[in-house]
Amino acid sequence: MQRPDPRAVRRVGVIGTGVIGAGWAAHFLRMGLDVVAFDPAAGAEERLRRFVADAWPTLERLGLRDGASQDRLTFAADLHGAAAGVEFIQESTREDGPTKIRILADIDAAADPATVIGSSTSGFSMTMLQQDAAHPERLVVGHPFNPPYLIPLVEVVGGERTDPAVVDWAVAFYTHVGKYGLKMTQELPGFLGNRLQEAMWREALHMVASGEATVEEIDASVTYGPGLRWALMGPCLTFHLAGGQGGMGYMLDHFGAALLEPWTRLDAPKLTPELRERMVEGCLREAAGRSIGELERERDEFLVELLALRERFDSREPKGIPGA
Repeated sequence: MQRPDPRAVRRVGVIGTGVIGAGWAAHFLRMGLDVVAFDPAAGAEERLRRFVADAWPTLERLGLRDGASQDRLTFAADLHGAAAGVEFIQESTREDGPTKIRILADIDAAADPATVIGSSTSGFSMTMLQQDAAHPERLVVGHPFNPPYLIPLVEVVGGERTDPAVVDWAVAFYTHVGKYGLKMTQELPGFLGNRLQEAMWREALHMVASGEATVEEIDASVTYGPGLRWALMGPCLTFHLAGGQGGMGYMLDHFGAALLEPWTRLDAPKLTPELRERMVEGCLREAAGRSIGELERERDEFLVELLALRERFDSREPKGIPGA
């Protein structure tokens, strides 16, 4: 089989149908693809079909592509049946290194050599995972965020033996099926999103363990504070606006000394001229010619709608922190 154009993929395999694999299956079905799934666990097919049925009303609200149907889901009797005749495979098995290495080697042996294989691993490097594959050049990380049928981001990166063209193909495929395919610059343990989540999570655990804050206070500080802005601009562009008309450069010059304050348990890197320049240039690239005023207006319009949406779903009574 010749590798198809990523926009022409019509039939995909899903290996592993736990929470992540089932979410992938639901998403691919929403995109109008045929899905062939396999999981050796007892009752896996019944659980998968129930998961997809439960998720379908949400998928309908998001919008179904032409041909989207739960009837396009089939469950294979074995791995070979799921890997045969598909044009892309998403592996979402248990997050155990030796297990994933073995399963990816088995998938590689069963699938046509032209079929790209993406792994949903949460943090293992593809260089490690592809070590036993006969065709390691077509294996990539395609790390989603839960639930995969709602959260757009997929972090894509290859291993040392991955063909760079396959990484580009995978990014194009994920993008075509409605995801935000983020091509990583290099392999990193935990990738990008998980590393950032983990840094905040560890600091939250420190604060709770030391009695500095409660779980409720920590969650409220994010959901009613910076989390609202991060949903649109991320931490870097948010701080770019914190510098006013001077942007990131002014923010770093003005607040750089605060990096030495004991605000977190993480050691801050030395603020060298090179680091400053990279941060400034990165924000300017992300701004893509938009002025500070334009970015502020975009942020404010987004936040007004997001706050209205939050209010619809926020049924907590009373509103503040308990006992405050």
